[in-house]
Amino acid sequence: MRSEEKLFIQALRGQKTSRPPIWLMRQAGRYLPEYKEVRRDAGSFLDLCFNPELACEVTLQPIRRYGFDAAILFSDILVIPHALGQKLWFAEGEGPKLDALTGEADLDRLSVDKLHEALGPVYQTVGRLKESLPSETALIGFAGAPWTVASYMIEGGGTKDFMKLKKWAFGQPELFQRLIDLLVDATADYLIKQLDAGAEALQIFDSWAGVIPAGDLKRWSLDPILRIVDKVKTVHPSVPIIVFPRGVGLGYLSFAESEQLDCLSLDQSLPLSWARDNLQRKKTVQGNLDPVSLLVGGEHLESSVAAILSNLKDGPFVFNLGHGIIQYTNPDHVSRLIELVRRD
Repeated sequence: MRSEEKLFIQALRGQKTSRPPIWLMRQAGRYLPEYKEVRRDAGSFLDLCFNPELACEVTLQPIRRYGFDAAILFSDILVIPHALGQKLWFAEGEGPKLDALTGEADLDRLSVDKLHEALGPVYQTVGRLKESLPSETALIGFAGAPWTVASYMIEGGGTKDFMKLKKWAFGQPELFQRLIDLLVDATADYLIKQLDAGAEALQIFDSWAGVIPAGDLKRWSLDPILRIVDKVKTVHPSVPIIVFPRGVGLGYLSFAESEQLDCLSLDQSLPLSWARDNLQRKKTVQGNLDPVSLLVGGEHLESSVAAILSNLKDGPFVFNLGHGIIQYTNPDHVSRLIELVRRD
């Protein structure tokens, strides 16, 4: 099946589809017993990301089980700093850890010289997936947005207050701009290579955009993302691109005004009627079930899905979550979700 005939791609191109296509962020992951088996034997999480055979396998697992309309490449947003030369590892039970950037000397040591060599296994995974997915299933490539990736590079991992990141952005804006510029170029090249290898759509995750003050949102989130999109679409002009500026609230309006973007992925904090009236009139929207609703299941899941569908199904729409699947989610709840979305 050609890309343009796939339900998911039709929705991203602004068409109202016969039913809402559905995929879920983190649909390949720790809530699935088959994933846990592969993960146990793979070594480190980073080893799994850079093993094309195993990364392909875990990407395919939720497609086999649920028949989602799209598969998303199994990888991580932090493969970019790793490829630029920053030390990255994943501490069991703690998440990603990096040797934090502390100043200009650390930034000077980063280089794009071995970017594609380091990321070659990811491109191999995309190629394997292109050959292995059912013909009706679209393949999504992805990357983190510069602001979010920079947060991990400067903080050295996850954080609650983003103090180090903001000290760079507010106190040393020229130095921070250098890092953002480096990430724009590296991320665009990375996404282009994913498309060359067979990806059919892209998602850019700005998971921490919501911590940016409103007056700085354009400079540090929207503008870098649009620069990436422009670079990508210079090479692949027809590729549909989804952006997920999580937590930006009214800032979604600025993203909706940007002609280069094809779809906005909505977090669960956005009122459905507001998203319908202010965003969906301009873009395809994706989302936005609370992952805890999926975790809980039952009547709450059913009523939440019904509310989303009643508000958004009459325009261009992709059903998804407002963030990733929680690892403790019962896989049967996902099956029920798909039934609810597809029966409507």
